[in-house]
Amino acid sequence: MKHLSAALVLVIAAMPAFAQNVKITPVGSHPGELCANDRAMIFEDPTGVRLLYDPAHNLTGGDDPRLGAIHVVLLSHMHGDHVGDLKLKAVGEGTCGNSARVPTPHSTTAEVVAAKNAALVTTRAMGGFVANKVQGIQGSGAKPIGFCPQSGGATTVPVAGVCTSQTDLGGVFVAKTAEAKQGVEITIVYASHVNNAPPSLLSKAQQDVIKADGGIVEYGPATGFVVKFSNGLVAYLSGDTGIHSEMKTVINEFHKASLAVLNLGGNPGIYISGAHAMNELVKPASIILTHVNEPATEGGQLGPASQTARLVKALKAPSHLALSGRTMEFDGAGKCVAGC
Repeated sequence: MKHLSAALVLVIAAMPAFAQNVKITPVGSHPGELCANDRAMIFEDPTGVRLLYDPAHNLTGGDDPRLGAIHVVLLSHMHGDHVGDLKLKAVGEGTCGNSARVPTPHSTTAEVVAAKNAALVTTRAMGGFVANKVQGIQGSGAKPIGFCPQSGGATTVPVAGVCTSQTDLGGVFVAKTAEAKQGVEITIVYASHVNNAPPSLLSKAQQDVIKADGGIVEYGPATGFVVKFSNGLVAYLSGDTGIHSEMKTVINEFHKASLAVLNLGGNPGIYISGAHAMNELVKPASIILTHVNEPATEGGQLGPASQTARLVKALKAPSHLALSGRTMEFDGAGKCVAGC
C-alpha cells in the first residue's frame, strides 16, 4: 500500500508537466477586437517554441513590439493580405472595418523573418520568393538563404541565421528548443484556394508582363497547416480554403485535429460551408474564428447581425473569436482553459 501511495504521489507530481497549455495570441489591427483585416496569430508551445502564422497586414513591421521572440514564421499563401503587401500605419489607427495601412516593398513576412532571424515554414516556391525579399532587406552583402539545418529530424530554434523549410504539401518540419525532448511538428496540408502574388511585390518586368496579358503569377498550391504541440494539442490552421474532402480524410481521420483555426471570408465560401466543414468533417473540440473580412466586434462583443455571428450559431463545437491581444490557452485535448 505504501508503494502504491508513493507511486500515486509521483504521478500527481508529474502531471503539471503534461498539463501545460499552448498559448495563442491573435495580433490584429485594433486591440480587443476582431476586425476585417485581422489574420496574424502567435502560438507558444510549453517548451518555448514560438510561431507566427501569416503576418498579413496586422503588423507595423518586423520590429512590432507585440511580437516578442518569434522562432518560426508560417506562410499559407501569397495573397497580399497574408504575405503582407501592406503593414499597419499604427495599431488602432483607422477603423475596425478598414485599418490604416501603408505599402511595404518587401512584405511583412520578409520583415519579420529578417528582424527575428527566424525559420520560414512554407512550400519551396513561396520560400524562395520570401528569401529573395529577406536578402533585399539584408543588403547586397547578404548570404543566400538556405534550408534550415536539422539534427535528428528537427531544427533547433532559435536558428543561427534565417532559413527556409525544405517542405511542400504533406511535408513535415519539426522545431524544438535545445533543452526540449520533444519538438513542435508542422505539416503542410492542402487548401482549396488560388495562390497568386500581389503585383506590388513583383518586379517591374513581371508587373508589365502580367498586365499586358491580364494574367497572374502563382507560386504553387495554397496551403494550410497541422501543428502538433508538445502537450498533445493538434491544431488545424486552415489557411484560406473552400470546403474539401481532405478535411475529413487527412485533417480529422489521420491527424485527428482537436482545434481548428478557421479562416472565414466570402471568396472560399466558408461562411456558407463552414458549419458542415467543422461539424461533419473536421469535428474539432474547439474552433477559433479569424479572417472574418468584416468588423465582427465592437467593444470585444460579437455583432449579432454579423456573418460571423450567424456561423457561430450553426457550429456545434465551442467557438472563440480571435480578439487582438487576448491570449487564449488550450490543453492537449483542444479545450480552451483560459482567456476565452
